[in-house]
Amino acid sequence: MTIERENDTRFVGHPMGLLTLAGTEMWERMSYYGMRALLVLFMVLALEEGGLGLTVATASAIYGLYTGAVYFFGLPGGWIADRLIGGQKAVFYGGIIIMIGHIILAIPSESTFFIGLIFVVLGTGLLKPNIGAMVGQLYSPTDSRRDSAYTIYYMGINIGSLIGYGVCGYLQVNMGYHWAFGAAAVGMGLGLIQYKLTLNNIEGVSDKPVVPLTPQAEKKAYTAIVGFIIGLAVLTVLIYTNVIGFDPVVVAKQVAVAITTIFLVYFAYIYFGGNLNADEKKRMGALFLICLASTCFWAGFEQAGSSLNLFGQDYTQRMIGDFEIPPAWFQSANSIFIIILSPFFAYMWMALGKRMIEPSYSVKCAVGLIIMASGFIVMFFAAQLAASGLKVAPYWLVATYFLHTVGELWLSPVALSAVSKLSPKRFAGQMMGVFVLTYSMGSIIAGIFAGKFDPEQVDQMPGLYLQITYFSVAIGIVLLLLSLKTGKWEKLAEKEEAS
Repeated sequence: MTIERENDTRFVGHPMGLLTLAGTEMWERMSYYGMRALLVLFMVLALEEGGLGLTVATASAIYGLYTGAVYFFGLPGGWIADRLIGGQKAVFYGGIIIMIGHIILAIPSESTFFIGLIFVVLGTGLLKPNIGAMVGQLYSPTDSRRDSAYTIYYMGINIGSLIGYGVCGYLQVNMGYHWAFGAAAVGMGLGLIQYKLTLNNIEGVSDKPVVPLTPQAEKKAYTAIVGFIIGLAVLTVLIYTNVIGFDPVVVAKQVAVAITTIFLVYFAYIYFGGNLNADEKKRMGALFLICLASTCFWAGFEQAGSSLNLFGQDYTQRMIGDFEIPPAWFQSANSIFIIILSPFFAYMWMALGKRMIEPSYSVKCAVGLIIMASGFIVMFFAAQLAASGLKVAPYWLVATYFLHTVGELWLSPVALSAVSKLSPKRFAGQMMGVFVLTYSMGSIIAGIFAGKFDPEQVDQMPGLYLQITYFSVAIGIVLLLLSLKTGKWEKLAEKEEAS
């Protein structure tokens, strides 16, 4: 099967399986980003206008918890695929759960809103880590097309997000928020149909558990899963009935510490308890630094849905003649730039690989983090203008999203490729889940940062954006220095394949 895929170049020089996986992820991301762009705006909207009437601090904390939980559940999602049902079933079942969540969000009722978010969280935890891992399984570790494949896969993600921002943003302004949430459900449904119709393209890829459990252990696992679902339902009811208090800001800080602890413990469990050889441990060490870079990157990048989103709504000139630009459309700048730039980056990685001058994963991630940080220098000056009482031109946000996009293309698809290549094969799904925790940690930190932004005190924004810049650049420089050593460790994956 591997030999056949190495010779399969039917999809722009790649196996047809890449089309199936990228297409499915495209529609899933359409539903996710289309809805995500509206969350904070809907939550801070006054009750009499159809929103939830929450404060910015509370809404940002909930946004951080939601986006963080979406990625956190990638860890059990990867384990379920590796041990119980395989990646193919995990992706399909996860998509169904996501679609149900968006259908619930489309119901115009305050009482069901957070239940819909819970469904989206659980479904994404099943789908997201496994579909990413399956892309890597289409290629051998020595196949130079791997980085290019993840860049193409990433372009599919951003085509989906562009559709989501455009459709859901338009419906929000012209039809209402719940129509936009309903459109997200339709998008996920289209993704599921596409996945089923082209499933033969990934025949033999993660169609079974990598390390299946014994019948006794499998029974215990399913019992634990059912028990968790029941416990989650009970907890939800208790919070809804005010039996248990819930302060999102406090919970967000506690969850950030908890997820960081889980990440470190699980990473250490695989490192020390996974019977790894010396080369595998060195590769894991290199991967740890990439995870650190990813966490810091998403802590800045995820301001897009919170502080940058509110800045676009309240402090950016959105009128073009008689047409008002929907706030969600500003976020589509990121997707547009990725679609334009992805082919260039895909070609660049392949060309560098052929010339044997390809930078290490660590160097690429460090550069991406520093470029992303430069976007907040732009926002520092934009926020100063806003603090003077002016509504700033849209190009300030567009320029920020351009720099964030360039940084993202340097880091995010490359980091996914690194996890696929550097992880011990028997822990591939779980390590993708562990890596997805970096999105979770970064997202919750982003929510806590954004909660400090008070729309009534715009003079605080320049300082907020400058803090993010200093922190991200410092981490990027440290990573560049450490890459002198870790770059050599990364090459051990190719040595293993050759032997």
